[in-house]
Amino acid sequence: MTLADLKAACRTVHLDILGAFHPAQEDIAPVGCGTLVLLGPREPGFWAGFTQSPEWLDNEPDPIDRWSVRVISALAEQIGATALFPFGGPPYQPFFRWALASGHAWQSPVSLLVHAQAGLMASYRGALALPERLELPPAPPKPCDSCADKPCLSACPSAALTREGYDVPKCHAFLDTKEGRSHLSQGCNVRRACPVSQSYGRVEEQSAYHMSIFHKGATT
Repeated sequence: MTLADLKAACRTVHLDILGAFHPAQEDIAPVGCGTLVLLGPREPGFWAGFTQSPEWLDNEPDPIDRWSVRVISALAEQIGATALFPFGGPPYQPFFRWALASGHAWQSPVSLLVHAQAGLMASYRGALALPERLELPPAPPKPCDSCADKPCLSACPSAALTREGYDVPKCHAFLDTKEGRSHLSQGCNVRRACPVSQSYGRVEEQSAYHMSIFHKGATT
């Protein structure tokens, strides 16, 4: 199997490869892993397909996580890989570390992960640990290095997410205000301000869903 073959298989289930690398011992990958491949949503197609899935339609908790387990586990079985997920812990798999190791994601000026294609909309639904060592393309340049304006630094209307870090309680408090409620339907201003995010194709309904889960977590 080549990386192109794997990408084609992922796209049949509305997933894309967001990075891959050959893990070293310090990367805490499964024993015998030759290539670790990170997967995320692919638009157009992901949100439309997901919202027709049994996990979405059964009204049970955690539909995206359950969809991810079903779809990525089936893909792993098909190609002889091990499926790994960023949820379900503790303990949790080190997805942040893996994203950085892939060479396709970096820590942004506001500390969130910024991805070469997804910008600040990067979302990792799972990973595949393959025994073989696939040939990988060279890493792309970090987009922040050529971003002169860096709008992410000033985009947060509540100043909860800045170069100094992320004040989560302040963010939640802002979302409870009249002004803040509009951001529940559109998604995080900082993530949307990134020029790379704007070309990624994230469906607004998906951002609204994630914001509703984030907001609910502070009120339950």
